[in-house]
Amino acid sequence: RESDHRAWTPVTYTVTRQNATIQGLIEGKAYFFRIAAENIIGMGPFTETTKEILIRDPITVPDRPEDLEVKAVTKNSVTLTWNPPKYNGGSDITMYVLESRLIGKDKFHKVTKEKMLDRKFTVEGLKEGDTYEFRVSACNIVGQGKPSFCTKPITCKDEIAPPTLDLDFRDKLIVRVGEAFSLTGRYSGKPAPKVTWLKDDIVVKEDDRIKIKTTPSTLCLGIVKSVREDTGKYCVTVENSTGSRKGFCQVNVVDRPSPPVGPVIFDEVFKDHMVVSWKPPLDDGGSEITNYIIEKKDTHKDLWMPVTSATVKTTCKIPKLLEGREYQIRIYAENLYGISDPLISDEMKAKDRFRVPDAPEQPIIKDVTKDSAVVVWNKPYDGGKPITNYIVEKKETMATRWVKATKDPIFPGTKFKVPDLLEGCQYEFRVSAENEIGVGDPSPPSKPIFARDPIAKPSPPVNPEAVDKTKNSVDLSWQPPRHDGNGKIIGYLVEYQKVGDEEWKQANLTADSCPETNYKVTGLTEGLTYKFRVKAVNAAGESDPAHIPDPVEVKDRLEPPELILDANMAREQHVKAGDTLRLSAVIKGVPFPKVTWKKEDHEVSPKADIEVTGVGSKLEIRNTVHEDGGMYSLTVENPAGSKTVSVKVVVLDKPGPPRNLNVSDVRSDSCYLTWMEPEDDGGSVITNYVVERKDVASAQWVAISSSSKKRSHMAKYLMEGTQYLFRVAAENQYGRGPYVETLKPIKAIDPLHPPGPPKNLHHVDVDKTEVSLVWNRPDRDGGAEITGYLVEYQEDGADEWTKFQTVPMLDCVVTGL
Repeated sequence: RESDHRAWTPVTYTVTRQNATIQGLIEGKAYFFRIAAENIIGMGPFTETTKEILIRDPITVPDRPEDLEVKAVTKNSVTLTWNPPKYNGGSDITMYVLESRLIGKDKFHKVTKEKMLDRKFTVEGLKEGDTYEFRVSACNIVGQGKPSFCTKPITCKDEIAPPTLDLDFRDKLIVRVGEAFSLTGRYSGKPAPKVTWLKDDIVVKEDDRIKIKTTPSTLCLGIVKSVREDTGKYCVTVENSTGSRKGFCQVNVVDRPSPPVGPVIFDEVFKDHMVVSWKPPLDDGGSEITNYIIEKKDTHKDLWMPVTSATVKTTCKIPKLLEGREYQIRIYAENLYGISDPLISDEMKAKDRFRVPDAPEQPIIKDVTKDSAVVVWNKPYDGGKPITNYIVEKKETMATRWVKATKDPIFPGTKFKVPDLLEGCQYEFRVSAENEIGVGDPSPPSKPIFARDPIAKPSPPVNPEAVDKTKNSVDLSWQPPRHDGNGKIIGYLVEYQKVGDEEWKQANLTADSCPETNYKVTGLTEGLTYKFRVKAVNAAGESDPAHIPDPVEVKDRLEPPELILDANMAREQHVKAGDTLRLSAVIKGVPFPKVTWKKEDHEVSPKADIEVTGVGSKLEIRNTVHEDGGMYSLTVENPAGSKTVSVKVVVLDKPGPPRNLNVSDVRSDSCYLTWMEPEDDGGSVITNYVVERKDVASAQWVAISSSSKKRSHMAKYLMEGTQYLFRVAAENQYGRGPYVETLKPIKAIDPLHPPGPPKNLHHVDVDKTEVSLVWNRPDRDGGAEITGYLVEYQEDGADEWTKFQTVPMLDCVVTGL
């Protein structure tokens, strides 16, 4: 029964067990229960509950929470979510307790704050690289229930997921001007990607019309009231540390075209029709021009008449005009989205207007050679009649008269090769156009050109080498380039580089400062090593460089002296007396040698001029005389050695006087002269001797021989008894030398001989101390009267004869014996 009722209500009639389940009770009401046992005899007394029982479910701790899941993991945090328990224990959940355990440890630690009812929690402050597991329990008024099942072990590290991109738009989007459009999509990725919008590779920025909205999972670019400038290729980039994804959309904001571009050009004007042209609109509205609408209007009327509305060309023939009337033309452009504003022309009168062609623009000259040039021009306005011929004229720049380049017609090409130019001359050219009306004005003259083959850069110099060096300079030499590029070589540029450096320095700043094929590079540092290179330069520019093969160390070079003899230093040098003696030689050696001239090992004559230059030496003696001849020597000496050369100098002159003039075999009408050759023949062969005589009483010498080559002569035709002087001189090709004379006069008489021996010598008386001798005359007196007799005696047994005296007579007494 209910506690506030008195009536009992039976629950069951037959219960054989000792328990029963009472159903149909009302929750929240209090009840009393009673039980009686019954057998076949009948029912026994009831036993009643002692106190009322309030009907409600029994209260226990909650069940374990369900579906504990890890939603996000970073290097120092873990985010978890879970669902409530299936049964709360009969009482509302008052809070959840989340616990964690470091793998390897035994105990779980509480990580949630007090009274947490949210079913999502981010555990922070974790250590990167550590591994944890988590569990959660629910609490009610009774207490804390069982924990949930543990998560799998979770290692703290940044979760990585490459971006994904799911777009709601297609590759192309066409929007009318003024309409709005938006580009939307969804994306994901870990860590959270960065979203960037680009238009034609430029970052899109928000303004009054452009809005960008990005949530953690959606993206959107919206544009209201679109304009033509919004046309472009849009790109959205979703990017995180693992990669990026891109989406593209070509947005074309379309509109009607802008007007065609003027002015309207009247290409042809006739009395009954015109041909006009124009340029397409600057903006086709984002859609191809489908056609142009052309209308005409007589300026005397207000009515526009259609010409055509079905042309895509930018030119049109306007037919059916009235001669003499003025017309205006207007043109519309049309695309799929509308018709543009019109382009209106100037007024134009319908009438024929043929004339000679206009003057072409200034022609251009190409491909110039030494005898030809190509003239190129643009076609001018033809004056309404087709051009039938071009006339090309040429003239030398300084001349006044233009000459046709050819008599043949030039058409339809707009270039012509002019032949027969004179090499080196400067020319100008001009062009006129001709139609059936006549010849138009000539073009302005071309720029002047010289008729010469085109100049190219030269090839590099050939065989550059270092030929000399000192402690601060290097002498370079090379040969000209094989090809000068058809242009005169202006000069050469010499560059040097210290070994180890990258920069080349210029030894000379301009090519014309080195026109020859050699150059001395100065200002170098002693002991350093340098590289050198040379470029050839013409009007077209610099050649490629030619490099000296090996680096050069800058220091004084030591070379022994070297003598290169000139022709006047042959083994023997002949010079004519009175002329100038020159001896010279080229001298080499590093350092430059000391130069010494000597003659016969003595100093040379003070009258000799000696000159020493950096390349050689010269000795010069003016007005040479015979004494200047001799052996000359030239000695050159430096620390590396010495060298000497000698030359015998012969001064060619008249010979000296003959020697040892002797007269013999004197007769009454002749005598015999002999002599010896001169000591000095003057350096030339004696050609002949000149023999002369002179009567001592006369002042005049008389030649008796002038062609004798012998060194003797028989002087004939003398006058007996006359005393003569004789003299002889030698001659060579350079003249007659001095005479040698006899020392004393020679008398022309026959020669005297000693007389014969006296005859019949005998004594006529003898004493103890003296002897008287007599004798007869000799048979011959020797050609002269006997002047006396010489008497000599000899002691018997002795060797010597003793002179006694000379007596005039034929007898003599020898005394003192």
